Amino acid sequence: MNMYLLDIVKIPVDDAVAFTFFTGYMAMFAASIFFFFERGQVDGKWKTSLLVSGLITGIAAVHYYYMRDYYTATQETPTALRYIDWTLTVPLMCLEFYLLLKPAGAKSSFMWKLIAASVLMLVAGYIGEGFTDGSTSHSVIWGVISTIGYAYILYSAWAGEAKQLAAKSDNPAVKKGIQALAWFVLVGWAIYPIGYMAMPGGWLSGVLEPKDMNLFYNIADAINKIGFGLVVYGIAVSDKKPAVAVA
Repeated sequence: MNMYLLDIVKIPVDDAVAFTFFTGYMAMFAASIFFFFERGQVDGKWKTSLLVSGLITGIAAVHYYYMRDYYTATQETPTALRYIDWTLTVPLMCLEFYLLLKPAGAKSSFMWKLIAASVLMLVAGYIGEGFTDGSTSHSVIWGVISTIGYAYILYSAWAGEAKQLAAKSDNPAVKKGIQALAWFVLVGWAIYPIGYMAMPGGWLSGVLEPKDMNLFYNIADAINKIGFGLVVYGIAVSDKKPAVAVA
């Protein structure tokens, strides 16, 4: 049994994908500990936001723990594990928009619309990628449905409700933070549709190898999830009340 475990976690020195699975796991695990510890140092209104940040990186760290072993043992893409991770963490990332904008008047309906859009994006993506028959029609149909969810989140962050609520906020840190999160959605999340199109039957099939996309997924996951949390943390610490001087 011990020899079997050693075989699973052995990393070839020239395997960048395996390396990023391990470093991604450690980075997100460390980030989770950081956010949970720092939660006690910020003003009460930001504690839930930092809790969610810690949950996002913590959930991702657990999945990366299993994905790294799956990959090193099989050299295959852990598609199902990735989508389980994303289905849990991406709605939580959308929840961050609501928590940050709640003081500016965000209602629960705003939160549920973002969460519903993220679930649509991920469920359609999983059907398209996890149950692919190699045909372009299957890839395109489910890819278009998935893109509807992504486009709604993107629109909300850049021109829709999230953008409008941020403009009403009287906190400059929140305005800058929402803008930073919008850039994550536009640039950071763009890697995932590219990876989807690289699967058999996708528009980029043969141009990009699905297995090679693991490298970009791992880097993007770490940047997006830790980055979201750091933006929230930056808002929270910038909003600390000054200490009252004692005469």
